[in-house]
Amino acid sequence: MSNLIPSPLISAVADIVAERETHASLDSLFLHGGAPEEPPAGSKHVKALEWLRRTNKECANPLQVLGRIIEGYMEEPPPTASPFDDFPPATVTPEQDKINKALARYELKYMRGGHIVASLGAPTRTLEEFIRGRDIPSIEQEFHRAMENVESGPREAVSAASNILESLCKVHISEEQIDMPAKQDLKPVWTIVRKHLGFDPSIVEDQDLQTILTGLFAVVDGIGALRTHASSAHGAGKKSYKLEPRHARLAIHAAHTVALYVIESWDKRKK
Repeated sequence: MSNLIPSPLISAVADIVAERETHASLDSLFLHGGAPEEPPAGSKHVKALEWLRRTNKECANPLQVLGRIIEGYMEEPPPTASPFDDFPPATVTPEQDKINKALARYELKYMRGGHIVASLGAPTRTLEEFIRGRDIPSIEQEFHRAMENVESGPREAVSAASNILESLCKVHISEEQIDMPAKQDLKPVWTIVRKHLGFDPSIVEDQDLQTILTGLFAVVDGIGALRTHASSAHGAGKKSYKLEPRHARLAIHAAHTVALYVIESWDKRKK
């Protein structure tokens, strides 16, 4: 994924800040976000366009700068309902809608805290919705850490992908009041959770589902091993893994798929 701000996104943000900000507040917003110093001359719209283009040329991570600039707009609460409204209120502000559409054209998305990341696909979006509906700060923190570091820090992203599963397993064990194992890394806690939820290929009649479920166990083992051997969670040994963003994406996709299956199975068991 390129870290450059796409031109249509530059135009959308320039339109918004020119309408919402004064010259003084625009300067403060951009400088606080990490844009290059010395504000350009011209009208607010011209200034914003030129400043964002300079950000692409002069900043190491332009999307990171943009995320901080648009944070206030993207985290505004949606419009409130009125008893006189003929239709339900919008769930996003006009500025959020405009920015989200520009981001989506380039498979980007805004994440809370001023982060712009690559959209990783359906499992990630669905897991984000599940996490948002529950108050589980530890999982939400690791989810965001994984998404933020795919491109810039794949070792960190792999570590977070493993931690998502580890945190989810610990939350499950705690809420179900199961005895926590003495060793609390991924493999022991995962073993307890999968047994508690009945993830046992030997009792599944369909052979194809047996194969998938068996593969699920291998995926979790692989994610845990990759975290141990190649992530930022441990010092490197003699053999150095050359992790790339595609490897991090693979680990994150796999971890998110397993996490979704655990959550959905857990919900079904509760019902």
